[in-house]
Amino acid sequence: MNKKQLFKLQKEFGNAFYLVDSARFRENFRELRDAFSLIYPKFNIAYSYKTNYTPKLCKIVNDLGGYAEVVSDMEMEIALRVGVKPEKIIWNGPIKNYSKVEGFLLAGGKVNLDSLYEVPLIKTIADKHPEKKIQIGIRVNFEINDGVISRFGFDVDSDDFKEALALTKIQNIHLYGMQCHFATRKLETWKPRAEGMIRLLDSLNIIPEIVDLGGGLFGKMADSLKSQFDSDIPTYNEYAAEIAPLFAERYGNDGPMLILEPGSALVGDCMQFATTVENIKNIRGKAIATVLGSIYNINPTLNKKNPPLEVVSCGIVQEFFQDLDFGGFTCIESDYIYRHYQGNIAVGDMVIFGNAGSYSIVLKPPFILPNFPVLDISEAEVEILKRGEAFDDLFHTFTF
Repeated sequence: MNKKQLFKLQKEFGNAFYLVDSARFRENFRELRDAFSLIYPKFNIAYSYKTNYTPKLCKIVNDLGGYAEVVSDMEMEIALRVGVKPEKIIWNGPIKNYSKVEGFLLAGGKVNLDSLYEVPLIKTIADKHPEKKIQIGIRVNFEINDGVISRFGFDVDSDDFKEALALTKIQNIHLYGMQCHFATRKLETWKPRAEGMIRLLDSLNIIPEIVDLGGGLFGKMADSLKSQFDSDIPTYNEYAAEIAPLFAERYGNDGPMLILEPGSALVGDCMQFATTVENIKNIRGKAIATVLGSIYNINPTLNKKNPPLEVVSCGIVQEFFQDLDFGGFTCIESDYIYRHYQGNIAVGDMVIFGNAGSYSIVLKPPFILPNFPVLDISEAEVEILKRGEAFDDLFHTFTF
């Protein structure tokens, strides 16, 4: 996007907005799918809605034949509204609204059990509807030596896991799959994840329709961001080379469908946040530029990494700064978007922060200001994916 186009958007939509590249998102999906499918053809992607549930992106996944991975009835409703059939929706999560789960299961949806409390609830649904096929998966938890004890799923060595498995003896309950999720994104943790799942299935002597290894993959990012991690950032092909051969060697052409649940790996680099420098000041020798936006708009997980950054001059004479921090509009002392910027900048300049696609619009709280517009700039015409929020959007549920 050139400078003229950017300032035209500023004039129309205000001093801050998100820029989405849906064409890049589509290409990321295809590239990740192809990397695995070339080695193990029975592969698909279940896109993690919680990472960024912009409806257009969710619809792209559906149009490309992917699954929806949801963790609430709210996200399930998004999937249904963009046209995803229930059988292509996988419902995960530690807490589920079982009044909604019942209807979802009866419509053909897939639910992954996470805890023992769900076992009697599923049994009740199956008993009430003996004529219906109830499709469940079981979320499992085992050691992958990543130094973390994940809180998700059934410990495979526990009695709770045995009780969950016993559900499948009920005539109309069908175990469609097994799923696991470990948050560590490092490449070396993926082979133990895949090997552990295959080992578990062999011990149970089952080959389900779907084996779902969850999410936790790095996505594409600028070198400036890569350098801030303590490990190398793998490519899609490197992840595929670590995982897919294990399934090809074990199952050949007759195995289960292998599914991953990426979020950040697909959408992270597909969104930018464009904002305006409102003021620059010097406090006891420290230069601070305040912008219309906050860390919560870009990095609400607060991981303290500097996002890729581009300054677009508004035409005013810029000043060179050796060490400038970008602060947000909130009244939170720690609200810094970027630390230690070195370069030219002036009040009125626009700043574009990259890799803003993960968790930004879904996790940003309605704090101090409503959220900003979301614009798709990948086509010839700018498409409004979400208008800027207004006062009534946030406060119509309150009583004044």
